[in-house]
Amino acid sequence: MRRFPGGFRDDDYVELERDYKWQAHLRWRDGLGETQFAAKLRSGRFAEIAALASRIESRTNLLFSFEKMALRDAIRSEAGAEAFSRGLFDLLHGARAMEARFSSWIETVAALPQRQTRVLTWPLVTVFGFIAQPRTHFFFKPTVTREAARRYGVELAYASRPSWPLYRDLLSFVRRVRTDIQDLKPRDMIDLQSFLWVQGSEEYPD
Repeated sequence: MRRFPGGFRDDDYVELERDYKWQAHLRWRDGLGETQFAAKLRSGRFAEIAALASRIESRTNLLFSFEKMALRDAIRSEAGAEAFSRGLFDLLHGARAMEARFSSWIETVAALPQRQTRVLTWPLVTVFGFIAQPRTHFFFKPTVTREAARRYGVELAYASRPSWPLYRDLLSFVRRVRTDIQDLKPRDMIDLQSFLWVQGSEEYPD
């Protein structure tokens, strides 16, 4: 509140933290909503799906440049694009429990073609769920989020390799934060991710 006196409706907050993430979600909804995504899968347009997902993300600053490069390398081949597309659709729209879908998505990303840069990172595994379904998925930048959690009195059992147990614990922590700041009326995970970013990032010193 010191930095953004208007809270989640503060003009500076919306400009600096929220709007570009929300705009990415709107672009996703327009181009890769469930109906459009399913139609593209049925017609085998895997390269188109992967390229569009990458392009939507690339207009944000959510991933580091080396992660963006690793993603482009991973989906360059038809096999990589197909695996990425099918795995992502299952994560977002599959019928199984979230645990099964998220675990399968981790294994999909781990098996994608890799050149010089590691593709299996927490940000890359969580960014597309966050963009596509900001009411459900949280974008995990480990260093900043762990620092925010530490200041909150929570120690996340961190490991660099993505896993369902840590993501489950992260979502539980975020739900706790949401309850504690409900008077500020956070709208979705975009607001919650931004809130924790402000708490843990050096961009916003104490």
